Amino acid sequence: MGGDHGGERRGMNPNYFLPKPVKVGDVMEVTIEGTASRGDGIAKKDGFVIFVKGAKVGDKLTVKITDVRTRFAIGEPA
Repeated sequence: MGGDHGGERRGMNPNYFLPKPVKVGDVMEVTIEGTASRGDGIAKKDGFVIFVKGAKVGDKLTVKITDVRTRFAIGEPA
């Protein structure tokens, strides 16, 4: 009861083990392509999403990666 998921492997993301195209401390030039629901700018590196706080669509800026998760990274203007 409660903990039985019928054999489902919940939470296992197939991208978890793939190498990420960015790592904490990387500094790179990005172009903001979109805006997230919380207002952060969205850039991509080899298809991998990078959220940049305060950035607007069309901004071209240098960002420093501060956190890397399974499906996205967080960067701040450098």
